[in-house]
Amino acid sequence: MFKKDNKLKRFDFILFFTTIALCIYGFIIINSATMSKASGSEPYLKTQIVAFALGLGVMFFLVMIDFDIYGSFYLPIYGVSVILLLYVLINPVSASEWGDVRSWIAIGPVVFQPSELAKFGVIISVAKFIDINKDNINEPVVLIKVLVFAFFPVALILMQPDLGTALVFIFFIAVMIFVSGIDRKYIIAVIILALIMLVIGLISFYFIMKDYTPNEDYRIDRIVTFFYPELDPEDTGYQVIQSKTAIGSGMIYGRGLYKGVQNQLGYLPTKETDFIFAVIGEELGLVGGLGLLLLYALLLYRLIRIARHAANLFGSLIVTGITAMLLFHIFENIGMTMGLMPVTGIPLPFISSGGTFMLVNMVSIGLALGVGMKRGKIDMNDF
Repeated sequence: MFKKDNKLKRFDFILFFTTIALCIYGFIIINSATMSKASGSEPYLKTQIVAFALGLGVMFFLVMIDFDIYGSFYLPIYGVSVILLLYVLINPVSASEWGDVRSWIAIGPVVFQPSELAKFGVIISVAKFIDINKDNINEPVVLIKVLVFAFFPVALILMQPDLGTALVFIFFIAVMIFVSGIDRKYIIAVIILALIMLVIGLISFYFIMKDYTPNEDYRIDRIVTFFYPELDPEDTGYQVIQSKTAIGSGMIYGRGLYKGVQNQLGYLPTKETDFIFAVIGEELGLVGGLGLLLLYALLLYRLIRIARHAANLFGSLIVTGITAMLLFHIFENIGMTMGLMPVTGIPLPFISSGGTFMLVNMVSIGLALGVGMKRGKIDMNDF
């Protein structure tokens, strides 16, 4: 149908329409999760749809850009990301309004989370920095330079403190470095170090539990709640208990859309954001949950495919970072709603309510599609 040199043939329509399907799925679930609120669903849906429309426009704009241009400006992109993360430490939105974590800033009427925007800056700049040093990446001095360059923004995020977002950065940076061709000895060293830290963590947890008092430190509370939510069922363990109750009550086919008891009666906390998968589990059951997972699996597969066939290492690392970022969000969010992972406040891509997060997700796919457009003779239709 298309000529071999027609760029439209390189556009990944499967990835694009999978993304649209996920967004529509999210609109429906957000409508159900917020209809019992005093303000109703309209303000939440309006924000989400506007962010989706803006993201769609940005996506098509990014598709037309040669992604190699980003590499020419990787240092300014990195600098802007660092400045945003520094600014939020100096002048965050009022803590009384947004909690103790200094993660938000306001520019006029717009309130947003700089760490979300910094994800792109870090992915692009780290991808280019690795690409520049790819021939010497396994030399200790070069590897240390890459690690310092990559993890300095993570240190700023930890100072907010925002452990959940920091973990997202750590994961996608680690995956990007791993696929860049790092020597096996470094991987083994990291695994050994991780095992040592795990043992130390378990020993520390044992002593913490001997004299544990809820609400002394929210980070410790989240860890303790992960193992024993029943120790504080009315406060720190409340979210996980209600979430597991909602998902379990949905069984195979769910209670029906807009008919969830935990959801509609307000027992489920942060149900439009962090715990939105519990709404899916209660109202659409196992079938609805598996349907969402299948869409995610297709999305991640197409992203991995683009990364494998990218025109160069820089493009491959950009898409690898995006894929790892989305994978961590999906795994952590669904896991925490089921009590399989600690509660970290990480939203579910394309599904959770939030204008900035929706825009970030759409831009991520736009960047990946842009990389996919420069794939030479690779035929995107050989699924």
